[in-house]
Amino acid sequence: MTLRRHFLLTVTLGLTLGCAGAKPTATPSAEPGALERVALVHGGAGPWAVAGYRMGDYALQQLGLPRGSFKLEVIHHSPAKVQYTCVADGAAAATGASLGKLNLSLETTPSPEDVATTFRNRDTGQSLTLRPSASFVQRFRDVPREKLGEAGRVVLTLPDADVFETVAL
Repeated sequence: MTLRRHFLLTVTLGLTLGCAGAKPTATPSAEPGALERVALVHGGAGPWAVAGYRMGDYALQQLGLPRGSFKLEVIHHSPAKVQYTCVADGAAAATGASLGKLNLSLETTPSPEDVATTFRNRDTGQSLTLRPSASFVQRFRDVPREKLGEAGRVVLTLPDADVFETVAL
């Protein structure tokens, strides 16, 4: 990716906290360009990366931050295995967080059951931790490579609660 393209992506990418353990209830607006943004950052738009995008987009709304904000910190917790780490790339595509801006990090966990992403407003300390919902994990675990794009398009259209849920801390 060229520096200019990375800059443009960072500039063009963009939360009131719900109760802990609450499931988001909104249905996505199928934002134009979402799959392209995910693919630009991740190299494809499979279901786990699109789930991360959906989580990041929701988190920005809840924290009241725009895409590309340096005030946002994103910490993704997962095993160091493709599929689970794809969520971090999707979150980066939605929020504009990056390793270079020092506001995106990965903390490895031993179990897939520990997959979760924390979004925090550095100025206010307000944070939100989201994880893939049980129904999402069951439906999209180990999707064959040739079906990843199709599955990613499906994830973009599902209600939030079918994709992710809030983690009670």
